[in-house]
Amino acid sequence: MAAPHDVPSAARLVAAVRDFLADDVLPAVEGRVRFHTRVAINVLGMVEREIELGPAQAEEHERRLAGLGVADDAELAAAVREGRLDDSALVEALRAAVRAKLEVANPGYLGDG
Repeated sequence: MAAPHDVPSAARLVAAVRDFLADDVLPAVEGRVRFHTRVAINVLGMVEREIELGPAQAEEHERRLAGLGVADDAELAAAVREGRLDDSALVEALRAAVRAKLEVANPGYLGDG
């Protein structure tokens, strides 16, 4: 990341907290605290991925919308309701959008390996 921020990056700081929770806290807690620690670990992973992937994904999403001839998600929804879009182009754009969401939320669901 460019100035004014030095290293470590925000993503690296989030990863360090996630690692601490996973390696030090999780093994030492039980029950409700263990469950909430797992939730926190998952949330921090999502935040880390969004920081790293989000800007490029946002640009790609804007390009997909432009390729469909709409300016934003609200206009996309209206175009879908009105049947104004080519089905194959729409399906491909939606597939790419869902993939981007899964890359952040839970890459394991993608089944890529």
